[in-house]
Amino acid sequence: MQQSNHISLEPKLLSFIFKQTYFGTYSMQITRSQCIIVIILLQLMLTSSTIVVSQSKPLVVASASIFQDMAIQIGGDYVDVRTIVPIGGDPHLYEPTPSDAQLVQKSNLILINGLTFEGWIAELIANSGTKAQTVRITEDIIPIASDLHAGATDPHAWMTASNGLIYIKNIYNALKTVVDEKNWPQLEKNYEAYKLQLEELDQYIFKKIKEIPEGQRILVTSHDAFNYYGSRYGLTLSAVMGISTESDAQTADMKRVIDNIVTHKIPAIFIETTINPKLIKQIAEDHHVKIGGELYADSIGPEGSSGESYIKMLKSNTNTIVAALAGISVEKTKLDNDTSGLNFSVMAGIILFLLASIIYMIRKLDHAQTNKTS
Repeated sequence: MQQSNHISLEPKLLSFIFKQTYFGTYSMQITRSQCIIVIILLQLMLTSSTIVVSQSKPLVVASASIFQDMAIQIGGDYVDVRTIVPIGGDPHLYEPTPSDAQLVQKSNLILINGLTFEGWIAELIANSGTKAQTVRITEDIIPIASDLHAGATDPHAWMTASNGLIYIKNIYNALKTVVDEKNWPQLEKNYEAYKLQLEELDQYIFKKIKEIPEGQRILVTSHDAFNYYGSRYGLTLSAVMGISTESDAQTADMKRVIDNIVTHKIPAIFIETTINPKLIKQIAEDHHVKIGGELYADSIGPEGSSGESYIKMLKSNTNTIVAALAGISVEKTKLDNDTSGLNFSVMAGIILFLLASIIYMIRKLDHAQTNKTS
């Protein structure tokens, strides 16, 4: 057999090449060290190829998972969309990490909510050294002013499907600045389909809320994230905390919420997925009111949940609110699986058992001592 002094790679696999060259029965005579060098070079080539493929898509970074989902629905396969705050995280309290700065630095486009939602975002962008364009996707939205802080606005504008239409229009226009022009027709197709879904959802929510008796259309939540929702769809809002979870609940706020529950005989109050439920839980227990379910506000839900997308979170919120306030049903929440506190009767039983055990041991020791002395 004539030996070849060069390596032909097709259609051999790397493992097959190494096996053949190492054990000596092969059609390509090369040394083991040469083979290792070839394998390393091939791995570098494959790695470089992978990087080029990932870099061929514009990297779009959204501040929160809700906006990431919107961008994915419109951008489809033409963009790589990441979120800074992970699903289930609280954007109000989030503390950026070095990896966030690296992500932002590599990005081609940054989507932010603004309206005081991400108080940490400006510093993160500045420190990252990114050259990416930053787009505030609440442009053209009419903000609701804060009742407590002069000049501040409520950032939770995405909580209505009608405002969602403004968000997705701004995102669509932003994506066109980084996506190849030849792919714009598909972007427009995605946008129009998404727009239709949100228009239908808006009407669905209006219709659904009417199932709640008028006197019971009062929504009690952990923090003031539902002002836009209540204003559009006809609910009165009562929240324990303000528009940001950074602020602590005040005594006056607690009293106001409790007065509403008692005065209007509110049948159910609600916890939120990203906020500690202890205050709502305490109010529910003290005033014998049901916890109607768990609502999505500052984040979509994990994959497989009822709120795994922006559209699904709004629909899930609506169904949960209507079912509880109309007295139809209440949904299970994370509190139903809470085993942090034991039932009083169980605790009492444990204490009695321990006391009985101690008394038994004392008596046994006394009996043994008596027998020993006698």
